[in-house]
Amino acid sequence: MRKILLVAAAAAATGTFLVTVPLFRHFFDLDVYRGAIRWWLLDGGRLYDFRFDGTVYGFTYPPFAALVLSPLALPPRPVAVTLSLLANAAAVVVLLRWWLGARPWWITALIGCAVLLLEPVRDTFSFGQVNLLLVLLVGLDTRAMKRGRRWAGAGIGLAAAIKLTPAVFVLWLLVTRRFRAVAVAAGTAAGATILTAVAAPEASRVFWTSALWDTSRVGRTAYVSNQSLRGVVARLDLDPRWWVLLVVAALVCWYVRVRGTDAVTGCALTGVLACLISPVTWVHHLVWLLPALFLVRRFAVLATLWFVLCSSVVWIWWAGGSGPLAAVGANAYVVVAVILLMLISPGVRAVDKWRSPVAPGVARHGRDS
Repeated sequence: MRKILLVAAAAAATGTFLVTVPLFRHFFDLDVYRGAIRWWLLDGGRLYDFRFDGTVYGFTYPPFAALVLSPLALPPRPVAVTLSLLANAAAVVVLLRWWLGARPWWITALIGCAVLLLEPVRDTFSFGQVNLLLVLLVGLDTRAMKRGRRWAGAGIGLAAAIKLTPAVFVLWLLVTRRFRAVAVAAGTAAGATILTAVAAPEASRVFWTSALWDTSRVGRTAYVSNQSLRGVVARLDLDPRWWVLLVVAALVCWYVRVRGTDAVTGCALTGVLACLISPVTWVHHLVWLLPALFLVRRFAVLATLWFVLCSSVVWIWWAGGSGPLAAVGANAYVVVAVILLMLISPGVRAVDKWRSPVAPGVARHGRDS
């Protein structure tokens, strides 16, 4: 009974915080998705001409994503919000099951509450974002690789067709010589893109020739929500060439650590890399750090990183700032990502390796042993 009461109290406290926190986003991104897709499919407008409610915000994903998200655009808003919440909650449940294994239910529940308090996770829920579902797709591929499934790579391909950032996982497959998975991922992404081009030629043409290259569509790179290396360079008003140097440094560090490692650790390191090198990494994109957090061995380090990611500390400097404290505080989540990239090494293993058997012959090559 005490365990039930403990979990109930933690869940109540977490739920109360999530719906009252000042940074609750009121499903803004979901409304943008819905408005753009309804404008496109129902009103006959051009997908990438849509602007939500007089703002500068419109649809920024490939047109394949618009087709995938269309079930959220057609029903009434309360139904769409409910579907979004349920999908993200299901993703969290499945991911925790993979990362924690057969832990006692009450421990899993308490850890789940802790995960929901992380700003990237709660932003994903309250924006109505899709990032947790993309993490789930990549995670499916990681498990498929460990089991030697021939379709491994399809999840990465689908994620990349929906949102371009997951394409960095193809680089991971190349570096670790998983060439079949590379072909499957590339073929899946290309197939989804080509089918969309056939079904929606105008939207596809506009995205790949114009909208993709229009940086004004995604907002200011110096805005504090952009927790990438490019955001750091912009906020510190450094020469843009520093961004290139920092990206190269991150790639080298990642390459040294990811070579020869198992699929779970490699996936986690690549998620961290994606956050660092992407030109724009909004706070809700930082859910890609979650797999790496579950590989941190030292509890004190894990608790510190968790606290920083829950704190919303970067928003203290939302209007800008100067001095050493602002330089660190406004980029605190980037610092967390750098620490994870440096801390997680090939020797670190997931708690139970996601409880997937190693495919015959894979261990002999040292990548998933």
